[in-house]
Amino acid sequence: MLTITTHQAKTHLSRYLAEVRKGTEFTIARGKTPVAMLVPLKTAKKKPRPKVGETLDPDFPLPDSAFAPLTKREMKKWGL
Repeated sequence: MLTITTHQAKTHLSRYLAEVRKGTEFTIARGKTPVAMLVPLKTAKKKPRPKVGETLDPDFPLPDSAFAPLTKREMKKWGL
C-alpha cells in the first residue's frame, strides 16, 4: 500500500482514482499521520433478471387454487 500526502491527493486525484480502479490502495497522510484510505469499492455481482414468467426462486410453489377459475362473487368483487 502506497502512502500519499493530502496535498498529493488533492493535486493528482484523477490519477490516483485511475490507479485505484486497477486495484492499487493508497493511505492518505496529513504530515506523517495516516488519516484515510483510498481503496476500490467492492461491488456485489448482479444477479441476472428472470425472464417473463420465471421466478427468482425456481422452487416457488403455486397452490392449485391459483389456477382455479374465479367464482361469480370474486368476479363481481374485481369488476369482471
